[in-house]
Amino acid sequence: MRPFLQNKKHGLMVVVAAALAMLPLPAAAEAGCGGPERDPRVVRVVVIGGMTREVDLWPAVARKFEEKTGYRVELVDTGTVEVIAETFAAGEADLLTMHSSDATTNLVADGYGANMRPWAHNELVIMGPKTDPAGIQGMTDGVEALKKIAAAGELGLARFVDLWGSGKREVAQDLWTRTGIYPVNKTWFVKDASDSENRQLVYAASLGNAYCVFGRVPVVGGKVNTGGLRIMVEGDLAMQRPYIVMEANPERFPCANHVGARKLSTFLLSREIQDFLPQYRVDEFLGLPPFYPLRNAAFDE
Repeated sequence: MRPFLQNKKHGLMVVVAAALAMLPLPAAAEAGCGGPERDPRVVRVVVIGGMTREVDLWPAVARKFEEKTGYRVELVDTGTVEVIAETFAAGEADLLTMHSSDATTNLVADGYGANMRPWAHNELVIMGPKTDPAGIQGMTDGVEALKKIAAAGELGLARFVDLWGSGKREVAQDLWTRTGIYPVNKTWFVKDASDSENRQLVYAASLGNAYCVFGRVPVVGGKVNTGGLRIMVEGDLAMQRPYIVMEANPERFPCANHVGARKLSTFLLSREIQDFLPQYRVDEFLGLPPFYPLRNAAFDE
């Protein structure tokens, strides 16, 4: 992560990495599997909450896999990055899927996960006030929109809130870098002072003339209090974020269901699922899907 945008959740990934490092190797990796015999037709999974709570995409995908293969998918845990990363590292699941982040890289680097592959994207958008002092409503280019926000900011007409959260900050940071504008120490560049994700947009709205980057799904799905802010910019491919799937590392977790996990992870990348993603609940999400397929030339062959 570039230095000018620091995470308010100071050391979130450091905390996650430290928690994972403290987890002992599972007994199965030390001296046989032990315990009750596992059902080879069950694949245990941990899934990020956005795919199970904000949008029920995962249950729909799991049903398709079960119908096609005869396997049963067991959702062991769902929720935040910290929660599911720790569950996966404890050897309680055969497969994990969540958005790409330092946490996923650490799981592989530390030997907990293997065969990490992207399989979907979600979209972030630029939110802003109804008055739209920067005049960006309806734009589809995030870089050009930020340039207009910065110009309005220099005139004292607009502000940009640097929201905490790895996905929002990562996308916003990349956009600002591409603008060639260094926003730190600008009076119009405001650090997020909210105490929860559900209050971030409320905080931004309270400033009266502020914009920010936020996930499209919780906004359109009505899962977050927008404080009156509206979607100003959407549909920019540069504002999409990859979701990955990884399997339990067989060297660390020899008794995990590696065959089932590989079948499921491969299924997520199949033509069937990649064609399913852009059709899923499009009408309910204002003409755009909550999750997008891979932009992979291999699927065009």
